[in-house]
Amino acid sequence: MDRLENTVRPYAWGSTTALPALFGEAPTGEPQAELWMGAHPGAPSRVERGAGPQPLSDVIAAQPERELGARTVQAYGPRLPFLLKLLAADAPLSLQVHPDSAQAAAGHADEEERGVPLDAPHRNYKDAHHKPELICALTPFEGLCGFRHPHQAAELLESLGVDGLKPYADILRAHPETDALREVLTALLTADKDEMAATVAAAAEAAAGSTEHAVYADIARHYPGDPGVLAAMLLNHVVLRPGEALFLGAGVPHAYLSGLGVEIMANSDNVLRCGLTPKHVDVDELLHIVRFEPTDPGVLRPEADAHTGEEVYETPAGEFRLSRFALVPGATPHALHAPAAQILLCTEGTAVLHGPEGADSGAGAGFGEGAGSGGGAPRGGADGARGEAELHLTPGRSAYVPAGEEVRISGDGTLFRATVAV
Repeated sequence: MDRLENTVRPYAWGSTTALPALFGEAPTGEPQAELWMGAHPGAPSRVERGAGPQPLSDVIAAQPERELGARTVQAYGPRLPFLLKLLAADAPLSLQVHPDSAQAAAGHADEEERGVPLDAPHRNYKDAHHKPELICALTPFEGLCGFRHPHQAAELLESLGVDGLKPYADILRAHPETDALREVLTALLTADKDEMAATVAAAAEAAAGSTEHAVYADIARHYPGDPGVLAAMLLNHVVLRPGEALFLGAGVPHAYLSGLGVEIMANSDNVLRCGLTPKHVDVDELLHIVRFEPTDPGVLRPEADAHTGEEVYETPAGEFRLSRFALVPGATPHALHAPAAQILLCTEGTAVLHGPEGADSGAGAGFGEGAGSGGGAPRGGADGARGEAELHLTPGRSAYVPAGEEVRISGDGTLFRATVAV
């Protein structure tokens, strides 16, 4: 077991209070949008293995099969294939889609061949991987996910009574579903900017007077004149209750609007944006990636294992598997053993991790005085024999468990478990 030291990303859309409240800390006044847990090169977690804090990415690179397990390395290469986050949104994130594996590989190869710099603002494919993701709400959580049925989108546009929206509503009613959605999204993203800004402003004013559609007025307040405001009206508006989740597969347009959640995704940076952003929008490539299909957003609820109590969020993604445990005081500790690496995250109460003292994985490192909030001390037997180490996690704190290592969990609270679905 290794306690993780993690990095908070201060994106402008982040909440100034949600993560500090979870951590039991005073707000700094700055937005705190995401806490990253994993080995992403942009902000890898750090672990203590006896020589000072080291990036988890370096630890894995040194001995990938030992850290990740042979099956993970065979399937995904010598890298942790998922990234776990705490996400705290106080303003809408960009409206976006992610490519599938074939599209990502082809797009990345094309941009490499054309010599597009990785840090170029117009670069679409930072890597050759797809990016399925799952968001699980810790508080009421609002988002947009997948296309509405065209006639439902037409009804919404017509209800606002804005003349500039009528042509789009007519297309949505008159054309086949896939053609209608493609034509309207294309028209919104390629229209004259000044004309579109005026239409967005009129639509936002109309939406502000409607309880049902006030969410779009709020989006427009953050992104005035952005055609993404109207594109958002084509999508399903979803409000998750705590414990509910959304899975976002390839080609599905989506945006998170507000709330605190646990997010897990394949370890990729490939994003195509549709709007609600000052960043580059590549309309042609976007239209190649988007799946123009009306969908039910498909709210996920965890399925509990009757024997272990583990509540699993089932998805088709192979790179990750997310589950949670409701820990009850006095209960027999659950044993967690996996052929892949695990990250364990406490979101409520206290979780206690039990493992062998002095294990090769680094158990015992970072415990005791100076180890940080919630640290515990190793316990050895009176005769000096190898004993048991304990690691205490409080909300927002996490730990890394290498492949093949067993850890037992107990406590009084909620613990999320992220691993690879191998």
